[in-house]
Amino acid sequence: MSEPSGPLKGLRVLDLTRVLAGPTCTQMLGDLGAEVIKIERPDSGDDTRGFAPPFVPNTKESAYFVGVNRNKKSVTLDIAKPEAQAIVLKLLESCDMLVENFKVGALAKYGLGFEQLAKKFPRLIYCSITGFGQTGPYAPRPGYDALIQAMGGVMSLTGEPNGAPQKVGIPVADLFAGLYGCIGILAALRHRDATGQGQQIDIGMLDTHVAWLANQGMNYLSTGENPPRLGNQHPNISPYQEFPTKDGYLILAVGNDPTFSRFCENVGLAHLLSDERFATNPNRVANRDLVTATLTPVMKTLTTTEWVDKLEALKIGCGPINTLEQVFADPHVVAREMVVEMTHGSGETVKVIANPVKMSATPADYRSAPPILGEHSDHVLRDILGMSAAEVAGLRERGIV
Repeated sequence: MSEPSGPLKGLRVLDLTRVLAGPTCTQMLGDLGAEVIKIERPDSGDDTRGFAPPFVPNTKESAYFVGVNRNKKSVTLDIAKPEAQAIVLKLLESCDMLVENFKVGALAKYGLGFEQLAKKFPRLIYCSITGFGQTGPYAPRPGYDALIQAMGGVMSLTGEPNGAPQKVGIPVADLFAGLYGCIGILAALRHRDATGQGQQIDIGMLDTHVAWLANQGMNYLSTGENPPRLGNQHPNISPYQEFPTKDGYLILAVGNDPTFSRFCENVGLAHLLSDERFATNPNRVANRDLVTATLTPVMKTLTTTEWVDKLEALKIGCGPINTLEQVFADPHVVAREMVVEMTHGSGETVKVIANPVKMSATPADYRSAPPILGEHSDHVLRDILGMSAAEVAGLRERGIV
């Protein structure tokens, strides 16, 4: 592992997270230069090490785990045991942040709750990521992505109008919670720089899910009516949806009236501009079925590629509906270097999805691949905490490490 660089260089994170929401947060901190020490259960480690297949080729690591655990040092500790708890407390003497996603109150049983640690480490920034937050009637419940998508309303908005509610195809509830947690940590660091005071950041997945209901949430608050499922159509803009083409499908995104006029004038539909039902976006939204029925035969006259070439020349938003194979082969994605190759502890080269935050002075730092379970236990215990080889061996014999 090379020396870290980036705006968080010199800061240390104790990572008591697993699965996705917490590891997303701590990987972002690691990418920004923080030293992240990931505590895992001896023998089994993070749950996602077993979320497979698929495995990364020629390794024993699941693709799931590798996706959110780069730039971390893996240390195995059984924190249910007092000796391991003492090691955690010793590590915290040099840590700036602790990130955890245990159930509410679980870490307090081990003397590692926020109120307990804040007395010993007043500068510590302590981020808790749970399904429902630290307070409220649902606080004790476990949180799962699909559950949060359901309870948070997004499933009621996703899917075909006459079909069943659908969740998003990736675990967005977990991912947003992790990213909101990172934002909170960065703000807390700024506050600590100014005051010397640490604090707890309480991230509830349901809270973050409600927060990103965005325009649809506001549509409900403004009308008192539940927005219907619209498939791939936009609730407030028309046409803004998928259309069948001669050989597949295309997303057409017409964001305003001048763009719609330009579209109609160049595809043989100029006569629609004098029809009040098409003249303005509010009218098109009110008549969305007519808009779809009118444009569909026209969109079927050209292939997806032909439409993309034609519409891009007219500066009209459009794009193909890509498979992941097409996404990762896309020349723009390649040019933006959104895949990074790293040397794994197994000796194999692994591909990971890059950090999308592009900074001119302090770019994301890819210094170490996701770790093998316990890969850095000896380094952390001996080089950071100053234990002898015999002491570490004794911890292993007693099942502490």
